[in-house]
Amino acid sequence: MKHRKLGRTGLQVSEICLGTMTFGQQNTEAEGHAQLDMALDQGINFIDTAELYSIPPRAETYGATETIVGSWLKARGGRDKLVIASKVVGRSSSPWFRPGGEEARLTPKQIHYAVEGSLRRLQTDYLDIYQLHWPDRKIGLFGEGGTTFRDVSAANEVPIAETLGALGDLVAQGKIRHVGVSNETAWGVSQFLAASQNGLPRLASIQNAYNLINRTFEIGLAEMCLREDVGLLAYSPLAQGYLTGKYLNGARPAGARTTLFNRGQRYEKPGVDVAIEAYHALAREEGLDPVQLAVAFVTSRPFVTSNIIGATSTDQLQTILGSTRLQITPELEAKINAIHQVHSNPAP
Repeated sequence: MKHRKLGRTGLQVSEICLGTMTFGQQNTEAEGHAQLDMALDQGINFIDTAELYSIPPRAETYGATETIVGSWLKARGGRDKLVIASKVVGRSSSPWFRPGGEEARLTPKQIHYAVEGSLRRLQTDYLDIYQLHWPDRKIGLFGEGGTTFRDVSAANEVPIAETLGALGDLVAQGKIRHVGVSNETAWGVSQFLAASQNGLPRLASIQNAYNLINRTFEIGLAEMCLREDVGLLAYSPLAQGYLTGKYLNGARPAGARTTLFNRGQRYEKPGVDVAIEAYHALAREEGLDPVQLAVAFVTSRPFVTSNIIGATSTDQLQTILGSTRLQITPELEAKINAIHQVHSNPAP
């Protein structure tokens, strides 16, 4: 397992990060601990979670994932050797995030409330990276598309400088070490970087979706992040499981996430199946596991600091971790890009 420098933080994080959003709903505490043990034993030092998790979000499971990670941290120890990242929810009308059903916003008061809850559930005194799960602004999220950009009025937005100021207070208090964003745009990253020049924390990372059927990060954000030392923590390298091929032709295997929760619409758009079939054909041609091909491609990108993978079993996790032994050669990359030219970003 290789480790990479995260932005300008001085942190060295494993090229694979263990995502934990299934803990507490699809995975029991014991199963979550088993995944964490396997990840640690194979060189992963980077664990990602969020106050929102587990997924899908429900009042009954709010904070469940952090609680499971926290009980593992207490039992296993070695907190100083790990990099733990969590997230605060962005604007949301879901009533269970904040006391009294208040609309969730990225205000200083709510950020302080959220971080205290995360620290308590994780049983730790600090977070290495604290991320904004999505913006306070009204933008297209989770594959919704650009229709929500019709109104870019800032009248009801929490100013980015105000949000970043609250995070700066938490850095000063030692409760978080570094800050990151998630599901963010190039404009948003530029505004956070500009605001940080006024003595506020500098953006260390961005956590956005990136995979073979959604390479939109390359269009503008990749250059910005490379030039500005903002590391991409890529999520959904398997496109929520769709790149495994298990959902091709409308299949719904028992126990799979989309079968259970019917939340895969981001990866059910026209052209997705044919693109996945093309990548699977390439894997067969090269004698490769299509799961490992998809994950290794993401890990190999120069703008990716760490690739956030997730699993619901240790067998799945073992297969995914095998991707670290697969090299994306120039010849293989050329074949991947040839498919991408024909089937570009069917699931942005």
